Amino acid sequence: MKRFLLRALPWVLALPAAVWAVFRIAGWDARYPIAQLMAFTPYVAAGSLVPLAVLLVWRRWAAAALAAVTAVALAAVVLPRWFADGDPMAGAAGRPLRVMSANVLVGSAGAAELVNLVRSHRVDVLALQEVTPDYLVAVDAAGMRDELPYRADHSAPGVEGSALLSRFPLRDDGMRVNPGGFRQARAEVSVPGGGSVLVESAHPLAPWADFVTPLWVRGFEGQPRATPEGPVRVLLGDFNATLDHHLLRDLIDSGYRDAADVLGRGLSGTWGPYDGDPIPPVTLDRVLADRRVGVKDFRVLELPDSDHRPVYAELVLP
Repeated sequence: MKRFLLRALPWVLALPAAVWAVFRIAGWDARYPIAQLMAFTPYVAAGSLVPLAVLLVWRRWAAAALAAVTAVALAAVVLPRWFADGDPMAGAAGRPLRVMSANVLVGSAGAAELVNLVRSHRVDVLALQEVTPDYLVAVDAAGMRDELPYRADHSAPGVEGSALLSRFPLRDDGMRVNPGGFRQARAEVSVPGGGSVLVESAHPLAPWADFVTPLWVRGFEGQPRATPEGPVRVLLGDFNATLDHHLLRDLIDSGYRDAADVLGRGLSGTWGPYDGDPIPPVTLDRVLADRRVGVKDFRVLELPDSDHRPVYAELVLP
């Protein structure tokens, strides 16, 4: 028995991360709980170095070879998020458009603090998720109307509300209702000197349980694909997915670029411990813009009393 354990233990050390890498690379993440776990792939990639080091010191060469291949494979899918694209501006030389997205946790996030973020970053378009009618009243009382007077308001009590607030005139295109009820406000924003931009506040349902994970999949299937040969489109919000989910990667591959990924900031956490939950940060909130749009700046900001951190991007229109 002791001899069997000594033979088996190296593979016990090497196999978990190897199986994880197979699921990540193959895109087998549309079932619960894999859909949730896959968000933590960057941590697994870092942790995969531990069994590799142990097996090398132990001189278990076959298992160490598997661990090495696993570490390289996981690094290959994670590390590019640390490096900026060769052409973040994508050749764009038009008007800048400053956008921000914030999940305000059922209207409980700091209203005055959100207005201060909008003001200090000179935001042109703000996408809100989990926004309630009372929260819009609160931010307006704090001065939001002075900054962003135009809006597509599809707020609602509870977690389902969505809104787009704009410095520039917009045409409310109604809302997309995802499976599970989360709303997505849509609008065509008329940017002076930049033409029209289609903007949508993304918020597909999270895969928080077995019975809702199929709704998460269907929610991504219904997300608007990029229109790189048509109108300029920006999709921003709480995607309840990371770049380690194939559903999000497929959406981006339709012709979007992820602003954080473009500037090498794709591992900045936006959800996790910010309301006290003992969860390592993961990157759920993002700004997607079609591939003709330049990305000049991207930041993850702070907003008290929310479990998400707002994301800000300065885009350059084609």
